[in-house]
Amino acid sequence: MKTFERMESEVRSYCRSFPTVFTKATGHTLIDEQGDQYIDFFAGAGALNYGHNNPLMRDALLEYIASEGVTHSLDMATTAKRRFLEVLDEHILKPRDMTYKIMFPGPTGTNAVEAALKLARKVTGRSNVIAFTNGFHGMTLGSLALTGNAGKRAGAGVSLHHTSHMPFCGYFDADTDTIAMLDNYLADASSGIEAPAAFVVETVQAEGGVNVASREWLKRLETLARKYGVLLIVDDIQVGCGRTGPFFSFEKADISPDIICLSKSLSGYGLPLALTLIKPEWDQWDPGEHNGTFRGHNLAFVTATTAIEAYWQSDELTKKVNQNAAQVRDLLFLLAEEYDGEAEVRGRGMIQGIAFDDPTLAGKISQAAFKRGLIIETAGPQDEVLKSLPPLTITPEGLERGLEIIHDSAREVLPMSSSRPANDIKSVARN
Repeated sequence: MKTFERMESEVRSYCRSFPTVFTKATGHTLIDEQGDQYIDFFAGAGALNYGHNNPLMRDALLEYIASEGVTHSLDMATTAKRRFLEVLDEHILKPRDMTYKIMFPGPTGTNAVEAALKLARKVTGRSNVIAFTNGFHGMTLGSLALTGNAGKRAGAGVSLHHTSHMPFCGYFDADTDTIAMLDNYLADASSGIEAPAAFVVETVQAEGGVNVASREWLKRLETLARKYGVLLIVDDIQVGCGRTGPFFSFEKADISPDIICLSKSLSGYGLPLALTLIKPEWDQWDPGEHNGTFRGHNLAFVTATTAIEAYWQSDELTKKVNQNAAQVRDLLFLLAEEYDGEAEVRGRGMIQGIAFDDPTLAGKISQAAFKRGLIIETAGPQDEVLKSLPPLTITPEGLERGLEIIHDSAREVLPMSSSRPANDIKSVARN
């Protein structure tokens, strides 16, 4: 680690939580220089839904490279891009009766969000955008203005403008109607909230603490957007591509966003790739009005095409996500029951977490789990949430062992209730 400490910026973070040097990875397993193996419940912060070095994508990528296929193409037409667009349309958009123009804004999630913001402001003629408490949308200035986390916002070093923050679903309590509150602000010309160009929302706030918006809340937000001529932008960067079960996280809410931001697991292989999906009536760009050098990443087109063909021609992956999610949820409820304190289980599909009243506990469990061979991160304003994010393709054995490690680590760290007997995690993991 001395080379990294000597040469790399102090800004590095994940390597401090997981202090080892990794050499190989496959499926749900990472291997370090000492040959120690780690089960990955982090999955590249959601960029590895199909696991490390998925062989289907690896083989397609190697074949493409060996054939001297184009790697870099700006926004010029290539066979790899054409095939990706055709497969995306055939297996993702058409089956869902979705008609969107596809924009390649640049290679990362924040590029997708920045493009969405710029376009929403262009077509509405409004500058203000409404984001939500505890949201996270990226680290460039426009995306960062949407983000709620004070520490991340402070890193900008400048004032962040043209954004208003409103309470997310459940921000206060179950009885407070945050949609009605937002409606009142927009209806009142003296509220101080300028008419927005867009609402920007995550259906599950991943970095913000695994906070879940209800289907009803999302549906009412869409209705409110239509009422005030506001574009609805769904940031599906971390919880899309099957993380909650269906390909898009908003499908069960039966909403139709004006703009959708995708990245992370879109490429399927961990290669940078981002899309901004735009309803045709809002595709009002002039040629070259928004661009980027690496928006034509053909290697990512190849792996993304393979991922869609391999996993999204049927609902088998969605069924697997739902089945595995039940096991994860059972374990988290078990921890909440055993813990001598207040804990809340949150999440949908294969993004789930448990929030502790003592904000130091999630980090301590993560550290204890790492020593046992599991990589799992924390989330939330104070890192108070232990956040489970394994690959969607994890084997039953890998999932069971990972859950056992979480349970063992929690028993080491948490004050356990003396009035409740400790339970056997194996019986939970196998149900």
